[in-house]
Amino acid sequence: MTTPHFQLGRDPHGRLILQIDGRLHDTIVPVRSFPISAANEGIALVGPDGSELVWIDSMADLPADTRALLEDELSSREFMPEIKRIRHVSSFATPSRWQVETDRGVATLLLKAEEDIRRLSASTLLIADAHGVQYLIRDVPALDRISRRLLDHFL
Repeated sequence: MTTPHFQLGRDPHGRLILQIDGRLHDTIVPVRSFPISAANEGIALVGPDGSELVWIDSMADLPADTRALLEDELSSREFMPEIKRIRHVSSFATPSRWQVETDRGVATLLLKAEEDIRRLSASTLLIADAHGVQYLIRDVPALDRISRRLLDHFL
């Protein structure tokens, strides 16, 4: 499937606008279909009413300026720190306060219940903290030994 020809820009308020088939659509939101497993594939440009206006098979198919604009918009909307190391946990019972190192710096998260750790694949976890922040562990076996041992208490 080919991506339709469209133009993407920003209005004076910084919101995305889309021009396709001679029509201008404002307040456009890009939505990833698979934000973790295939972040650059399957992206929908959605209008303010929630309708899909454009489907993008792959970001690689887009001109560089459009791709940069979309990546900028997606990064401003998505906040999912990736845990690289677990430094300390306050308790092996929940609720438990975790001190972690992420790709965005050091953080403290509050794990309310073990059910807040969701397995996405054999090696990938998504952890929801008490404040609604989603933390990603992309590759559990790649964590250091101490991090894996601390994590094993909750799995």
